[in-house]
Amino acid sequence: MLKKFKDLSEKEIIAIAIAAEEEDGRIYGEFADALRDEYPSTADMFEEMRLEEVGHRDRLFEMFRQRFGDHIPLIRRENVKGFLNRKPVWLVRPLGVKVARKQAEIMELEATRFYARAASRTTDVSTRELLNKLADEERKHTHTAGALEEKHLTASAKAQEDESHRKLFLLQVVQPGLAGLMDGSVSTLAPIFAAAFATHKSWDAFLVGLAASIGAGISMAFSEGLSDDGSLTGRGSPWLRGAVTGLMTTAGGIGHTLPFLIGSFRIAMLVAVIVVAVELAVISYIRHRYMDTPFLQASFQVIVGGVLVFLTGWLIGSA
Repeated sequence: MLKKFKDLSEKEIIAIAIAAEEEDGRIYGEFADALRDEYPSTADMFEEMRLEEVGHRDRLFEMFRQRFGDHIPLIRRENVKGFLNRKPVWLVRPLGVKVARKQAEIMELEATRFYARAASRTTDVSTRELLNKLADEERKHTHTAGALEEKHLTASAKAQEDESHRKLFLLQVVQPGLAGLMDGSVSTLAPIFAAAFATHKSWDAFLVGLAASIGAGISMAFSEGLSDDGSLTGRGSPWLRGAVTGLMTTAGGIGHTLPFLIGSFRIAMLVAVIVVAVELAVISYIRHRYMDTPFLQASFQVIVGGVLVFLTGWLIGSA
């Protein structure tokens, strides 16, 4: 069972911080190793970031020894509610340079929030001072990363944009919205088309689709809202993310449910299939636009999943 952040002792907070700095440093090292052949300048940038994390870890080690001795309790971020579950993108080969940079931005944002909140929970003056300093340093990492990028990527001319706004929009809206849209568009195909092929009645299929869409939306809203309170990850209010996920899930299912309001079953079925194709194309585009997934790869993954679920509904409905 995950522990709540407010229930952690100061000893556990510093232990988590040590483990986090060690893990982040290793991740930056993996990024540097994966990108060294094709992106040597970016690899140098990640290597410098790794060394900074090593420095943070050593300062935390010293503080822990002074206060609690040499035994560090075995507790990690994944044991505490509120941290973002990270996909191990650093294990992927070949590793996309944009994927690595995006992951680093999320890591820095999470570290900043963790240290700021940890400092507010600490009563020891020296420990609080250290945590506040680390929070400030992590907060500056975005600017530091930019300076390192200019230092190592002198030949690269990238357009300036509001990275902070983009990150928050991605974390709070795009990711939960995409998860909901994919779930609603794909998972509701089977019950809707099973009912349609079984009864050959548009109204019956509409009722099943309406129930499946609303039910899936409620389920996904609670699932997303309860998965992460957003206090450490910067993903925003769980109410907002839950609402976005739930509404997009319902919208994904309603899209191919509405055609069954058409009285003619054949026409309703034809329109529903066209709507499904449009939905899958939209999902593929969003994954390509915001998740750095090649469009053909995103299309293949989404279409295969959609076709398999559609065939499931057809086989069951035709039995």
